[in-house]
Amino acid sequence: MAIKERGADESTAMPLTDHLRELRSRLVKSGIAIALGMVIGWIYYAELFTWLSAPFMGAVDQARAEGRDVTLALTGVADPFVLQMQVAAVAGIVLAAPVWLYQLWRFVTPGLHKNERRWGLGFVAVAAPLFFGGVALAYTVLPLGLEVLLGFTPENVENIVSVDRYLSFFLRTIIVFGIGFLVPLLIVLLNFAGVLTGKRLISWWRWIIISIIIFAAVATPTGDPINLILLAGPILLLVAIAVGICVLNDRRRAKRRGAEHDYSDYDDDELSPLDDEA
Repeated sequence: MAIKERGADESTAMPLTDHLRELRSRLVKSGIAIALGMVIGWIYYAELFTWLSAPFMGAVDQARAEGRDVTLALTGVADPFVLQMQVAAVAGIVLAAPVWLYQLWRFVTPGLHKNERRWGLGFVAVAAPLFFGGVALAYTVLPLGLEVLLGFTPENVENIVSVDRYLSFFLRTIIVFGIGFLVPLLIVLLNFAGVLTGKRLISWWRWIIISIIIFAAVATPTGDPINLILLAGPILLLVAIAVGICVLNDRRRAKRRGAEHDYSDYDDDELSPLDDEA
C-alpha cells in the first residue's frame, strides 16, 4: 500500500511505514512543545489559577452582596496536586497550539497541491486570533452566566462549589466559544478548496442563522437570551464576512478561468450552456 503525494513536483509514492514514521515524528515534536508549555504552566500556576478563578470570584462577590454564601473549595486530599497538574496541562496545550497546529498541517500537506500548502500559514495566522477572540469573549460572558446560575441558590443554603467542577465548566465554556469563532475560517477554507461556493452559502442563509442560534443556545453556560446574543452575534458577523470573502474569491476564480468556462454559478442539478464551437 502506498500513499501518493499530489503536491510533489514529481510523482512519488510514500510507503505506509514512512507515513507512520512521519506521524510519530509530528507527535513527538508536538508532545515536546506541550511538555515545555506544561513546565511554564507549573511555574506560573498561582498566576494562572488567579486568572482562572477571577470570573467565579466576581460572581461570589455579587452573591455575597445579595446575602448568599458561595465558596470555591477542594474536597479531596490529593485535589491540590491534581488541580495544579490540570492547570499546567491546559497551559501546555494552549501555549503549544501554534506548534501542534503547524505539525498537524505539515502531516496533511503531502496530500495537497503546492498552492493548497500555503494555506497552512494563513490558517495558523488567522485561527489563533479568532480562537483567542472567542476565549476573551467567553471570559467576559462567564461572570454573567455564573451570577445567573448562583442566583438560584435558596436562602440559608451555603453553595460549596468543587474546584474541579468549576474548572471543567470554565474550560468547556471557553473552548466552545473559541471553536465557534473558527467556523467562519472553516467556511473560507472549504471555499478555497472548491467545496462550497459563495452563491450556495447565500442560498443557505436561513439555515446558517438557525444553526448558529441553536449552537449558541446549547453552548452558552445558562442559555439565557443575553448570553446567547453575545455569542451568536459575533459569530453571525464573522460568518457574513466569510461569505463575502467566498463571493469575492469565486469572482476572482471566474475571471481567471474565463467566464465562458466557469460553472461555479450553476447548481448541481442545473444544466450549463454548451459551447457552439465544434
